[in-house]
Amino acid sequence: MNYIAHKKDGREQTVKEHLENTAVLARDFAVDKLKGIAYTSGLIHDIGKYALSFQDHILHDSAVKYEHATPAAIELGELKLDPREKKLLYMLQYCVMGHHTGLPDGGSNVDPKDVGTLIGRLKRKSNYTKRNDYSAYKDEIKITFPDISKLSELLSEGGINEKNREYIERYAFFTRYLFSCLTDADFLDTEKVFTPDIDRELKFDFDTAALLLDKHAEKFPQDTELQRSRARLLNQALNNFSHAENISILSMPTGSGKTYCSLKLAFEKLKTSGKRRIIYVIPYTSIIEQTAKTMREIFGDSVDILQHHSNYTFEKDENDEKYKKEIDKEVLTEEKLRRSTENWDAPIIVTTNVQFFQSVYNYKSSALRKMHNLADSVLIFDEVHLLPIELLQPCLRVIGYITRYLNSYAVFLSATMPDYSKLIQAYMPGCQFTELITDKSDYAYYKKCTYHFLENTDYQSVAELSQQYKTSLIVVNKKKTAKEVYKMLSGNKFHLSTYMTPAHRTSVIAKIKDCLSKQEQVTVVSTSLIEAGVDLDFKAVFREIAGLDNVLQSGGRCNREGKDENGDVYIFKTEEKQSSEFESRGKIVEELITSGEDISSDSSIKEYYCRLFDNYHKDIDKKSIFTEQVSLNTIPFRKYAKAFKLIDKESTSVVINNCDEADKALNKLKTDRIKGLRALQPYSVSLRNREFDCAVKTGIIQEYADGVFVLTNNDYYDSETGLVFDVTNDMIVSK
Repeated sequence: MNYIAHKKDGREQTVKEHLENTAVLARDFAVDKLKGIAYTSGLIHDIGKYALSFQDHILHDSAVKYEHATPAAIELGELKLDPREKKLLYMLQYCVMGHHTGLPDGGSNVDPKDVGTLIGRLKRKSNYTKRNDYSAYKDEIKITFPDISKLSELLSEGGINEKNREYIERYAFFTRYLFSCLTDADFLDTEKVFTPDIDRELKFDFDTAALLLDKHAEKFPQDTELQRSRARLLNQALNNFSHAENISILSMPTGSGKTYCSLKLAFEKLKTSGKRRIIYVIPYTSIIEQTAKTMREIFGDSVDILQHHSNYTFEKDENDEKYKKEIDKEVLTEEKLRRSTENWDAPIIVTTNVQFFQSVYNYKSSALRKMHNLADSVLIFDEVHLLPIELLQPCLRVIGYITRYLNSYAVFLSATMPDYSKLIQAYMPGCQFTELITDKSDYAYYKKCTYHFLENTDYQSVAELSQQYKTSLIVVNKKKTAKEVYKMLSGNKFHLSTYMTPAHRTSVIAKIKDCLSKQEQVTVVSTSLIEAGVDLDFKAVFREIAGLDNVLQSGGRCNREGKDENGDVYIFKTEEKQSSEFESRGKIVEELITSGEDISSDSSIKEYYCRLFDNYHKDIDKKSIFTEQVSLNTIPFRKYAKAFKLIDKESTSVVINNCDEADKALNKLKTDRIKGLRALQPYSVSLRNREFDCAVKTGIIQEYADGVFVLTNNDYYDSETGLVFDVTNDMIVSK
């Protein structure tokens, strides 16, 4: 009898063929020390399909449900293993059992068989009798436990055992990694059989791209000492980079060319170490478009660049005939890029912290498929200081594992670089980090302003003082405050916040740049969004007290080009109640200021983060998948993944249909959902769930199409400040 694994459109694939193909692919995906266990996972994952009940289901469309993923885990449990092999048995069982539904929680020994945990499902052995008997696999597939000596050594490295947190964390990491190899292999083998004409290959001419990057650098002016200092910093970074091991720390002042420097380092690593891809990780979606656009302008068509984040969807519309026919080059490339979001098999990837870390700590196969392609990569973490402090342990830990065990390399990039040395020692054991800039004498050229402290002031006084300068910027902590301060200003003024659509903000920034270039009087009030990726230059900056990174990023917009001998940055504090996070971070900044320290100095930045990490030490340390109760077969993969969130407050996008372009984008949804969704992004505002729910309840937001929501009353959107409503006691209040 031919046992069939898949059947579609007249094509069939036998179980034996599928298992053998998947085993080879999984082995090829895995790093050397996991190749044996990856091969075994692929060879056995679908042996449950040998049951006659499954064959009835697939050959005769039987409606009888059959659970085909558990048998492989049960059969593994029947093998006679030594104690060392027994430890790694569970890793295989987690993976084969969850290859469709996602990694299960381990559970507890008292779980009954109707509970979907590893322990619970292993108790279902009695279910597989008569027509559920899958033992026919033994005629075609031989299960042997792989050689796990190398993996076992990795797990025990440092003399630790399974009762140690580091052992459990490594075990969980390698389980997710093995799961990634298996699930991507499983999917790709099936795809190859039933859609053999699919083309996934993307362009990656790295040699040409590297030449184009150098050609781009030739355009940089070298007229001033500040401009020449950028070249010196780059050369210093390259020299130190040549002997770096796992992680490089690239701390460079705002305006010194960090982005170009990081790309130059990445291409050096591609050339000298044979890495396969560059993954550029950015904290904000608002600056990803700009970064990806810059890369495309530099590299042209030499290399395909994949953007993967919440604002750049490749969700496939099955009714879209264009994607089925792939009728032109643009559609073909778009389809290839869409497929690459599934497993990150792309030469250059630009993504967010959220997408990156919530993938590697996920439990679903759809997210974890990409994890194995983090191997042999150069990872660049831009603005690394913005990693959520309470999640530093898992974030740093996984970067350490990827660089140490998956042959990758990481670059930490920031103008306000934290001193991670103690955290690296605690959570990234065995990882080496290298400071790329050791001679910081050139930093003096970027100290172009003086910091002042305005204590016990108010917003009106700040607004009045700002207008004594020809050009000034006021940065506040809340969107509500930004609108209030904007109303206090007179003369030529502009407002920026995320209550405005990206298109609206882009238009306003262009107007601001025009005013600045013409040396006209202008005052701008903004939230912190201006601190990342917005290159503006003011004579004075006023920053409401917050974290030192916020203060210095705002300060980087003062006398940015060094046209004046000196600029003024005012840090101000009012009686306005701030969030607990702003309060705790601002308090450290205030203590540094009142002690007479130069808050822009390296020593102040180091001291700031030292105190901040001390304040949050308990929160940082507890964010582990390990507890005293966890053992190898009770790891809570799902529970931990669901609790792991880089963004605490989720949001929903709302379309502001107040211009012809937005209306055209909405109409495009009817004929091309993917391009319609992308076209709507510049005309959308993200609302936190409480705001969104209340606005829907009030009726000023309605669902236009599946998952697309539109503001129905444009009186609630102001041409200067964007959305103009507040939520008070679950009621919408027009402002």
